Amino acid sequence: MNLTDAVLSRHTVKAYEAGQTLPQEQVDMLLTWLHNSPSSVNSQPWHFVVASTPAGRETIAKAATEAFAYNRPKIIDASNVIALCMRADLDEAHLQAVLAQEERDGRFKADGARENQDKSRRSYVDLHRYALRDVPQWMEKQVYLALGGLLLGASMLGIDATPMEGFDAAALDSALNLRERGLTSVVLVALGRRSEKDFNAGLPKSRLPKQDVFTHI
Repeated sequence: MNLTDAVLSRHTVKAYEAGQTLPQEQVDMLLTWLHNSPSSVNSQPWHFVVASTPAGRETIAKAATEAFAYNRPKIIDASNVIALCMRADLDEAHLQAVLAQEERDGRFKADGARENQDKSRRSYVDLHRYALRDVPQWMEKQVYLALGGLLLGASMLGIDATPMEGFDAAALDSALNLRERGLTSVVLVALGRRSEKDFNAGLPKSRLPKQDVFTHI
């Protein structure tokens, strides 16, 4: 499957075939892609909780109640569910951890490269913290960059996927003890094999006309 085929063929799955488990090799590949997602100034303000067992999916499903109960079957019946989370803040410990990892990975070849990278990243953090005052929104944008790559990667592998914002974030944070770890949930992705009940599979893709979406200059 080429990239265009993957983009045109993917859709948001509405129902999964329970008991269908994805090959671990494919799951590992998706997690590798997710791990290597791009982020502004390599800030990596995320954490990913991967539920691959019935107990794990049941834990995540605790956040799909009341107004969000319609998403519970997708979570329970999927092969894997990933909770994409973001940090509460880009604190000093995280900035130091990212810088140290970059050094271990050999990214600083030239004299002063380490210091320049640290200064540059901190300038963006300070811009969003003090001038724009939108650090949470900025971090959330990075998580959605990772989400886009994950959905495209799943389609390239022929894996069905469902991104979900319809869940109780406070309930999920509590179920996964996220806030004690300085994290909060942003979006869920279910992965697996769609069932015959997936009505969306038979519907055509719909987008606004290109002339309304693109301006060429």
